[in-house]
Amino acid sequence: MATEPQIFDSRPCTLGEGLLWHPTRQQLFWFDIVNFKLLSRQGDQALTWSFDRHVSAAAWIDHDNLLIASETGLSRFNLETSQETMHCEIEANNLLTRSNDGRADPWGGFWMGTMSKAGEAEQGTLYRWARGELRVIETRMSTPNAICFDESRACAYYADTKTRIIWRQPIDPATGWPAGDKQVFVDLRATAFSLEHKPDGAVVDAEGCLWNAQWGSARVARYSPEGQFLEAVDFPTGHTSCPAFGGADMSTLYVTTARQKLPKDYPNWEDTAGQTFEVAGNSAGWAGQTEPRMIL
Repeated sequence: MATEPQIFDSRPCTLGEGLLWHPTRQQLFWFDIVNFKLLSRQGDQALTWSFDRHVSAAAWIDHDNLLIASETGLSRFNLETSQETMHCEIEANNLLTRSNDGRADPWGGFWMGTMSKAGEAEQGTLYRWARGELRVIETRMSTPNAICFDESRACAYYADTKTRIIWRQPIDPATGWPAGDKQVFVDLRATAFSLEHKPDGAVVDAEGCLWNAQWGSARVARYSPEGQFLEAVDFPTGHTSCPAFGGADMSTLYVTTARQKLPKDYPNWEDTAGQTFEVAGNSAGWAGQTEPRMIL
């Protein structure tokens, strides 16, 4: 059995998101989107980088540099100097949208979703940027989420949270670009729950199983490569938003949460809302995959 979730970082994020385990630094990074912050820890030291706009997701380029997804596009950010260089503008002139979920793919590209800052429906777009080329993957989305990849099965996963469906998108194994029509992977509309499971961030583990943080459900759920529910890890607060595996043996599950829009009928969620958790999975046999390196 896995151990209970523990607090990794007690700083309460309004909207914690975008977890990334940097393999060469052995360091965890995440974002508080609405407060324009990138966060991390080195031992007992809490680290913060502040931006002038919404920032939401990242990939590692090398030891000192991250690719940052923001409301104006994709930029290189140096962790040591805080110097930032824009590489690809995305909706930079649209003041009504911001970036949301994003992740590097195993083919050296980066997928990023945009959404309305006001939460308006069908204002978002899903993009892939690879080797200088930007393409639209899907339009008229509300809240793009659950972006993750399974290289061995040549597929990508993503969701539009409000639809409560996680999609499986076949991928050309040579290029990383979509090839063929998407298919339903998990349909969370089909079953009645005491809590409405809304798919948020996701990651694929070493066995090809997808771990999905489910907004408003106080859990992260694990699904087989065929989309069958396997298990769930419960959390003390409801808005679980993004998972990532990390640690020396890649067996620690990290999870961000959020404080915004907490339901009044769950007052116990408020105590730890927005904090970042860790769950040791050694005894449960969990193992994550090393996050792909971004190729510029």
